[in-house]
Amino acid sequence: MGYDLLMDIYESIESFPKIEQFALASQLIRSANSVIANIAEAHGRFYFQDKIRVLYISRAEVEETQSHIMVAVGRGYITKEKGKKLDDAYEVLNRKINSYIKFLYEKKG
Repeated sequence: MGYDLLMDIYESIESFPKIEQFALASQLIRSANSVIANIAEAHGRFYFQDKIRVLYISRAEVEETQSHIMVAVGRGYITKEKGKKLDDAYEVLNRKINSYIKFLYEKKG
């Protein structure tokens, strides 16, 4: 899911004006990529607490990505419909990350 969202973000920034390629577009790509990179890193961690710590970072990156999406919509770089679709999908991903964190806490028990 996170990978598909990242690919959606890459498609979305293609229409950004050139001035934004090294500003908002770059920040959006970095935060969206960081979401999936941190999820992958969490899988590679051995200790439950370490996994959870990295997943908290991923959760924060979801919030940052959503913020960048809102700015892109506000500036007219992404349509409201596309922005809502992306935001809703990131909200679902955030809930899945939260469920995974809860699962790890229970296993750690």
